Amino acid sequence: MAIRIHPTAEVAEDAMIGDGTSIWHHCQIRPRAHIGQNCILGKGVYVDADVSIGDNVKIQNYSSVYHGVTLEDGVFVGPHVCFTNDMRPRAINPDGTLKAATDWEVSKTLIKRGAALGANSTIRCGVTIGEWAMVGSGSVVTRDVPAYGLVYGNPARLHGFVCPCGTQLDYKEEKVDVVVMTCPDCGQQIEIKKSVWEMRK
Repeated sequence: MAIRIHPTAEVAEDAMIGDGTSIWHHCQIRPRAHIGQNCILGKGVYVDADVSIGDNVKIQNYSSVYHGVTLEDGVFVGPHVCFTNDMRPRAINPDGTLKAATDWEVSKTLIKRGAALGANSTIRCGVTIGEWAMVGSGSVVTRDVPAYGLVYGNPARLHGFVCPCGTQLDYKEEKVDVVVMTCPDCGQQIEIKKSVWEMRK
C-alpha cells in the first residue's frame, strides 16, 4: 500500500514511514522518527526525533509526541494529547545562560499495545500505560497505568477496567490471586491481579 503524505506536511528525509500510512495537513515528522504501517496522523501532529510508533496507530489532530516516547501497535491518541519528556524543565541554567540540547536528560514514556488516550490528556514523562488501558479526556497522567485500567481526573486515578472492545468490565468473581471480570458487550473474560484491583478508587 502506498504512503500518503500531504503536500503541507514536513517529513525528515531519514524518517521511516511504513506502507499504508497517511500523514495529513501540516504534520511535522522529525529526523529518525519511525512510524509503522497503516498509521493515521491527523492535521498538525508533531512527531519528534527518534520517536517510535508501531503499526495501526491513530494520532488525532494537533497532538505532540516528543522525543523519548514509544507508541506500540494499535495505540489511539486523541486530539490535543500532549506528552512530556523532561522531569525538571528549565529554559535557562542557574547562571542565566540558555540551556543547550545536552543540558537535560530524557525521561522515556511507553504506551503499550491497544491503549487509548482521550482528547486533551497530558502524559507525564517516565510513565508506562499498559495494554488496552484507557485514559479519560482531559486527564493528567502522573503514574503508571495497569493493563486494561480505566483512569481519569487530575491527577488521573484508577476507577475501573476496560475490555479491548472499549466497554467497561463488570465484576464476576474473585479467585485466589485474581479478580475475574466480564465484558457486558462482547462477553470476554479478563483476569486482573488482586493487587491491581485494590488500587481502584
